[in-house]
Amino acid sequence: ATMGDTKARILQEALALFSREGYEAVSVSQIAGALDMTKGALYKHYKSKRDIFESILSAMEQRDASGAAEHQLPERPAEETPEAYRSAALEQLLAYSKAQFRSWTEDPFAAAFRRLLTLEQYRSPEMRTLYQQYLASGPLRYVEDLLAGMGFSRPVEGAAELYGPMFLYYSIYDGAEDKSAVAAQLDACLDAAAMELRKQQS
Repeated sequence: ATMGDTKARILQEALALFSREGYEAVSVSQIAGALDMTKGALYKHYKSKRDIFESILSAMEQRDASGAAEHQLPERPAEETPEAYRSAALEQLLAYSKAQFRSWTEDPFAAAFRRLLTLEQYRSPEMRTLYQQYLASGPLRYVEDLLAGMGFSRPVEGAAELYGPMFLYYSIYDGAEDKSAVAAQLDACLDAAAMELRKQQS
């Protein structure tokens, strides 16, 4: 395995442990043990548990940005690139929302990160900020800015109608027996919300 593979494996395993046990509870020895490596070998790749966490964060930031870019949606905040928000289309936002839901539920790395933030938000101000940024007020504000840029008259309500179901269905997904049905229900809600929004546009 290359150095890159090992680094990625350490992140994946650490994140899996954090999302089950909580960040504070997991030690570097535990992470090394889960990977059948010595602590010394792990320290060749990452300086500390904090370093591992910072690397998980930057991996998530990259994923988030490339997900937006794939759907031709802006990656930077609205005040920095207002024209990118004006040229966005509802269709792209709808497709992106569906893809984001699948990423946060089905992709092992993103799903574990979501579980970690959901678990830790009550224990640490930093984790609470990250939870808001990635799963609550952050995406809600992003959708609101996109709808405002597209010229919708009620971007705040529109954002709640589009992001509300995603937030709700994340919670439902985690406890659902039939997980594929959850994504289908979400898609139906998003399609209905988009249809209502299109009426405002015409």
